[in-house]
Amino acid sequence: MSDQLSVIVAESGLETTKAKIILENFQDYFDIAAEWEARAKTIKVTNASQVTDMKIARTGRLFLREKRIAIENTRKQLKEQALREGKAIDGIANVLKGLIVPIENYLDEQEHFVEIQEQKRIEAERIEAERKAEEERKAREKAEAEERERIRIENERLKKEAEAREAAIAREKAAAEAREIRLKKEAEEREAMLKKRADDERRQIEEKFAVERKMERKELNKKIQEIECPKCHHKFSLSL
Repeated sequence: MSDQLSVIVAESGLETTKAKIILENFQDYFDIAAEWEARAKTIKVTNASQVTDMKIARTGRLFLREKRIAIENTRKQLKEQALREGKAIDGIANVLKGLIVPIENYLDEQEHFVEIQEQKRIEAERIEAERKAEEERKAREKAEAEERERIRIENERLKKEAEAREAAIAREKAAAEAREIRLKKEAEEREAMLKKRADDERRQIEEKFAVERKMERKELNKKIQEIECPKCHHKFSLSL
């Protein structure tokens, strides 16, 4: 890694003195990064009982954090010298941070193994709760849709039954009205027939009475055609 640092400084075009200063400021950090890259790989937390390993991970992480901050401070101080120096410093710092940050992140994961597992559990429970809630929502919407359809079908059935009842009532009303009209007509016809029969009987009686009167007058006329006075015996005729 020191060779990589030498290449970066050489390609920057810095003067030998300045290049030497930069190398001296950052050389130790390469050694630290290499050392902790190897040490970090020996730490592997797989359960909550590995408290010692988690403490070692925390110690290493904080140590590397301190070095990373020191590198950043060194970078800021050296960059103020000149633009060329700044470019060289940026390149070196980025390389160093590129080496350290993955190790730091790895150690952070080892240090916070329990918290990370708990977050994963909480996230899994959240996802499961959302899944169940979504299934319940779909089931509820399906049940509501089925209930609406059942109500619609029931309302349609009740509507048809009501229409059938109204039609039956209308038919019964029409039949009753027709029956009333027929009965009224029959009563009128019967009354007319009785009146006609009474008129006929009255006319027959009147005609019979007229004939009888005529016969009586005829017989009476025969009797009074010649009347003789008992005193003078004079005969004379009368007519009605």
